[in-house]
Amino acid sequence: MNLANLLSLTLETLLMTILSTLLAYLIGLPVGVILNITSKNGIKPNKYINLVIGTIVNILRSIPCLILVVICMPLTRGVFGRGTGAWYTILIPLFVAAFGFVARMVEQSLSEVPVGELEAVKSLGASSFQLIYKVLLPEARSSLISGIAVSAVSILGYTSFAYNIAGGGLIAGIWSYYSKHTGDYFASFYFWALIIVVVLIVQLIQELGLFISKKLDKRRILK
Repeated sequence: MNLANLLSLTLETLLMTILSTLLAYLIGLPVGVILNITSKNGIKPNKYINLVIGTIVNILRSIPCLILVVICMPLTRGVFGRGTGAWYTILIPLFVAAFGFVARMVEQSLSEVPVGELEAVKSLGASSFQLIYKVLLPEARSSLISGIAVSAVSILGYTSFAYNIAGGGLIAGIWSYYSKHTGDYFASFYFWALIIVVVLIVQLIQELGLFISKKLDKRRILK
């Protein structure tokens, strides 16, 4: 087994996943907040803004990731100076593919905050910004953390499309190894090692998200 190659693919996958998740939340979080507060039951209802942003998000979510890779190719070349052949060339397509999903996840998390709590703070003269910053986001933090874990796992799955642009990563490495060893790949320890590392990363993300979410959930039963 080529340990150095395994470590390199693992690092590429982690970088793809972490950076794409951060970028997706950089845009997806505020977009999700806007979708929530401008909804019918939000603190600042505005059906026009909600419709326009919601439509854009829905359109982006409906486009398959591989198509986004192609659409984003000129932008990728403009930013990185190349469109294929390196792990970072998949970052922009992953971001575009994920931020709409993230926005909807954030919107759903914020909608779980009891309206009564918002109304109580609003009656004390709190501004819309204060309602968002001091009530909406803090009260939804447990659900938001769970959403980050779900989003990161989904983005990790999207990294499989890096194979199409020679971008590297574990999932692309699995397919690449299979394509070169179609007759005996099942007997290869390296092949299974790649799969095991992917599974371990997914489990780590899920368990870490669940752990932090429970720690932040004020509603949990204290023992």
